[in-house]
Amino acid sequence: MADKRKKPELLAPAGDMERLRMAVLYGADAVYLAGESFGMRAFAGNFTPDRLREAVAFAHSRGVQVHCTVNTMPRNDEIPHLPAHLELLEDAGVDAVILADLGAFRLAERYAPHCRRHISTQAGVFNAASAAAWWDLGASRVILARELSLEEIRAIREESPPELEIEAFVHGAMCVSYSGRCLLSNYMTGRDASRGACAQPCRYKYALMEEKRPGEYFPIEEDGQGAYIMNSRDMCMIDHLPELLEAGLDSLKIEGRAKSSYYAAVITGAYRHCLDDAAAGRPIDPVWRDEVEHVSHRPYATGFYYGPPGQYYDDARYIRRWQVAALVTGCNSQGWASLSLRNKFRSGDQVELVGPDLRPFAMTVPEMRDQEGAPLEEPRTPGMVFHMQLPRPVPPCTLLRRPTVPDFQETGET
Repeated sequence: MADKRKKPELLAPAGDMERLRMAVLYGADAVYLAGESFGMRAFAGNFTPDRLREAVAFAHSRGVQVHCTVNTMPRNDEIPHLPAHLELLEDAGVDAVILADLGAFRLAERYAPHCRRHISTQAGVFNAASAAAWWDLGASRVILARELSLEEIRAIREESPPELEIEAFVHGAMCVSYSGRCLLSNYMTGRDASRGACAQPCRYKYALMEEKRPGEYFPIEEDGQGAYIMNSRDMCMIDHLPELLEAGLDSLKIEGRAKSSYYAAVITGAYRHCLDDAAAGRPIDPVWRDEVEHVSHRPYATGFYYGPPGQYYDDARYIRRWQVAALVTGCNSQGWASLSLRNKFRSGDQVELVGPDLRPFAMTVPEMRDQEGAPLEEPRTPGMVFHMQLPRPVPPCTLLRRPTVPDFQETGET
């Protein structure tokens, strides 16, 4: 078997071109994305053919691989459109396609022969026999079901062909159903979870209604607020990277193609630094570990790695304690920076900056300047460019963020 202590690939989500750039710049070894069809996140930005080629060229120029999802369960009338889509991925230079349907898997072998074939978590690989069967059919990697424990993952790694790569999710949203196999969204809204259009009805607020008392709602729990009986926690395994290394995983996957580029940047950066520490046998730097608390998230748990995570019944709201204020678009050697506004802030505010390989640091916002050089106390127009003196030089795509109240509803995140 492969060396258990090797450093696995860090695989980050890329819902659109901006999120891809941030994931790449903040340390991903590979990104996963989707074209305009056959992907399990139909409402992410996704990539047109031209954007897909641009994305692959950008990632490859920085040594980052691109995996493309083709992991819906296509209906029969959709199959005739699949060969052209696969040929597009082949022509664009995509490194791997992520598949769940056996027919799509066979078509990928024919129409995208230079793309490695990875088996999606949607296929439900729960055991070594299933993993080995996919290897025999030509898969180079399986993405394990999220409902497996760490002990089960160790056993699958030990009992699978050593050349077969094993990938597992380590961070992000969890589904109340087995690896997304849910009919509730389709039943309630007509949006099919297995075809990339889940409406997340498991997050809805539910109450009981007795048929002879229409309009009279009874909370399932006695708190007067109804109940989120299917709501799940978010997975976070950043505190357990040494155990993941020991288990012999080849790729650690961050969920979140539908989330913001701020999320893609910060979570990728956090795992990049902590994974490097863990692989080198160093204690994990608490500054980077704390970064996972700086994005919007539900209460964290360790997924199924150490047993069932339990549901979170209180509400379906996100913990939001930080807001992106601006994005650094350029900075000279003296720290004079150009920024693009994302959310309002003003001179005198306490803010933090975090960037590609830039340790977070705090500062008080000085007086700013507009593009004509006039003093500026508070930039107000979203997207406007302005200038600020920073305490030190920072790289482009550094994020300026400010703390806010925990229940702040973010708008305009970069």
